[in-house]
Amino acid sequence: MDKLKAYLIAFLIIIVAIAGGIVWYGGWKLLLQVILSLGFLLLTLMLLFFTALTFYAESWKYGTILAILTAISGYGTYLSITWQRLEVVGGIIAFFVIVLLFGVWYISEPDLSLADRFRSAEKLERMGKYKAAARKYEKANNYLKAAEMYEKLGWMESAAWAYEKAGKYEKAAEIYEKLYEKEKDTYYLKEAHEYWKKAGNMERAAKALERYAEEEPWFWEDVAKLYEELGNEEKAREAWEKALEYYQKEAQEEGVFWEDVGNIARKLGREEVVREAYEKFLEYCIAEAEKDPMWWKHVAEAYEYLGDKEKAEEAREKYEEYRERIMKANEETSKFPEVGGD
Repeated sequence: MDKLKAYLIAFLIIIVAIAGGIVWYGGWKLLLQVILSLGFLLLTLMLLFFTALTFYAESWKYGTILAILTAISGYGTYLSITWQRLEVVGGIIAFFVIVLLFGVWYISEPDLSLADRFRSAEKLERMGKYKAAARKYEKANNYLKAAEMYEKLGWMESAAWAYEKAGKYEKAAEIYEKLYEKEKDTYYLKEAHEYWKKAGNMERAAKALERYAEEEPWFWEDVAKLYEELGNEEKAREAWEKALEYYQKEAQEEGVFWEDVGNIARKLGREEVVREAYEKFLEYCIAEAEKDPMWWKHVAEAYEYLGDKEKAEEAREKYEEYRERIMKANEETSKFPEVGGD
């Protein structure tokens, strides 16, 4: 049993013991009086705190409402402690239950006025209250109509969300493409790509991703792979060429990308680039292996790219030796001495 569970059980035992003591001393009537008095006292203190906080924030309307509720709760505390006018105490309890239920109902539709809550979505739409109508349509799971309302409001991202909920992924994708044209934020192109994929329109998905890659070039490889899946060899090759150009620039700053340069150049049949890239990748890996033996694995890969199987095997042996040392060290550290032996 963990400590938290033990503490909870101990707390419950104490509460039951206290309740039993009260019943033994003064009967069930006294227990009810104590419960009502403490309940109203805690409610009053809580309401008093929020009343002070609301007035401090200069929210006079809600502060006044809370002050009235605090006064009612305080009166209920007084009647419970003095055990007077129990019918009034019951009425106060019923009043707070009604207030709680009303609060939950009100919070469920915070954007709607009291009158709009009783109107249908269709009536609100005819009245031109598109925001309220959209909320009503959402609650009725009519996301298609909700999307139409958001479009009328000009809330295009909300409309895209509603179209997604309605399963109209192509409409959501179109909206994100329009948002990109307006905002020039590449995020919208990425979203359009995802929704075209969900809609099953891979051609449009590829075009959206291609536009995205024009501004975020590390996605050219994804564009190339997508066009390959579509069987469009010409567009795939164009994308691979741009991916190669991107990785060549990156490799000048971070040598690990020479492997990508070599792989893509080989795919394009650019053999003059392939060997140069793998040789530079090998240089980078050897330099890293001198600092971290884990890189001997990549040294072996680089030699394999270059067709030097003998050196690849030598590098692989160094990597395996490193692995064995690590595994042995881990085994030794895991052997803790036994405590309390005979």
